[in-house]
Amino acid sequence: MALLVDDILTLPFKGFLGIFKELQKYVDRELNDKEYWQGKLLELQLKYELDEIDEEEYKVQEKEIVEKITAIQESEGETVV
Repeated sequence: MALLVDDILTLPFKGFLGIFKELQKYVDRELNDKEYWQGKLLELQLKYELDEIDEEEYKVQEKEIVEKITAIQESEGETVV
């Protein structure tokens, strides 16, 4: 019986912990996953080629993505070209 009460009382905290773990994964990917951003760059190029976005929007987004990739490379000690 005590185990059931403990489970009920800790359930909300376990839920929040799960949410925070997912947020951490998302933030980590946003900050450190070069392959993720390279994929985003390919998606952007495809959108531009299919005329889903104009050249101005493409250049703005491309610059942001390239800056993120460059920052990741620099943090990993890679040579940035």
